[in-house]
Amino acid sequence: MRLVLYEPDIPQNAGTILRLAACLGVGVDVVEPCGFVWSEPRLRRAGMDYLEFAEVVRHRSWGAFLTDRQPGRLVLLTTRGAVPLPAARFEAGDHLVLGRESAGVPDTVHGAADLAVRVPMTAGARSLNVAVTAGIVLAEALRQTGGWPGTWPGT
Repeated sequence: MRLVLYEPDIPQNAGTILRLAACLGVGVDVVEPCGFVWSEPRLRRAGMDYLEFAEVVRHRSWGAFLTDRQPGRLVLLTTRGAVPLPAARFEAGDHLVLGRESAGVPDTVHGAADLAVRVPMTAGARSLNVAVTAGIVLAEALRQTGGWPGTWPGT
């Protein structure tokens, strides 16, 4: 299981996602260009001292990511997703793709996705914070695939 940040805009969200990934033992792919200078001080505010434990691979473009990525399905997390999270079925090798905070992902990324998942929200809500979405969906994906680190009560 991996998280994929498509051209992230906000360093604090990227730092939060890196911390999430480090704590849960999940790799992160960053598809550039980023909307900020990728630097430790910019990310550290949210990622704190967990950044050194995050396994991050940076890709210069979407095309480079598609060429270099590890095997597995592309699961796009999007408000336009056809499959609501409770109905989604995850696989251990999935790449959970998160779009830019300001614009999501272009149609080419939508077209490349094997599965497009949306987190159900109340009427009138537009979208969740990208880091919150990552946490919600990653938790469900790890639950389904038995990918939680350590011992999980009830398993």
